[in-house]
Amino acid sequence: MNIQCTLMPVLLLAPVISYAQISNTEKDSLYIHQVEDHNEPDKVLHAEPLYIDLIRDLGARKGEKEWNVGLGLTDNLKFDSYEALIEYEWAPVDRLGLEVELPFTFYSALNGTERDSLPSNKLNSLKAAFQWSFFVNESMATSMALGYINEFELSDFNSFGRPMVTGNVYNPFLVVAKRWGNNFHSLIYTGPRVEQIYEAREVHFSYEMNTSFHYMIPGTRNFLGVEFNKSFHEDDFDLTIRPQMRLGIADNLLVGIVAGIPVSREDQRISSFVRLIWEPGHDAH
Repeated sequence: MNIQCTLMPVLLLAPVISYAQISNTEKDSLYIHQVEDHNEPDKVLHAEPLYIDLIRDLGARKGEKEWNVGLGLTDNLKFDSYEALIEYEWAPVDRLGLEVELPFTFYSALNGTERDSLPSNKLNSLKAAFQWSFFVNESMATSMALGYINEFELSDFNSFGRPMVTGNVYNPFLVVAKRWGNNFHSLIYTGPRVEQIYEAREVHFSYEMNTSFHYMIPGTRNFLGVEFNKSFHEDDFDLTIRPQMRLGIADNLLVGIVAGIPVSREDQRISSFVRLIWEPGHDAH
């Protein structure tokens, strides 16, 4: 009788102990299964960079949608610049993502800098984009996409409407992403950027190469990672390293926190950026 009384709690606790030991791995597998196999067509779970974000998830499914609000601060030696953006992205059909964005920039003087020498506050552009996932392979945990961003650049608030549109930016891009096991993610986002300035009749060409690496915390949607944002322009090269983290606040609400460390930018110091991500209609995982 005493033996039975002693063994009974152990037998009852054994499944709990076993589950606690493997629960994070199981959660990862269940989450990946939910994303990839719960619906059609095929889709691979990838960690999306927070600063240079994608137009929509790779392998987007019809009906997916997401709102983003971003706030950033950059120290530009003689003044601070504040970024703000409002962004909406959605998938009207499988594998195709669309996005519209309104990015703002505001300026504040530092160290006695004259206000007249600052750039003017502005709504930078009207930004529209698409992204088509042309390759999605679950067994390889790999996705690829082609996309295009078009920005109608606008005049600053001091001369708004005179003219309204000052230029255009053409930015085709390629995305290649790979998940390694359940938790490690890598991504390349690259393409040319051509800026046409109407009044000056000038065209500026640069090439962007952005790479990112992330580790998704076991049993969660949270991750830690880093972006390397590289830009080549004629004889100039700029590199900014952006360590970052994403935290789930609720099932359909995430916050991303990014720091910017310029390596080869002569006119900037440390920057920071916060992205609030809301996924209306997101199902529980």
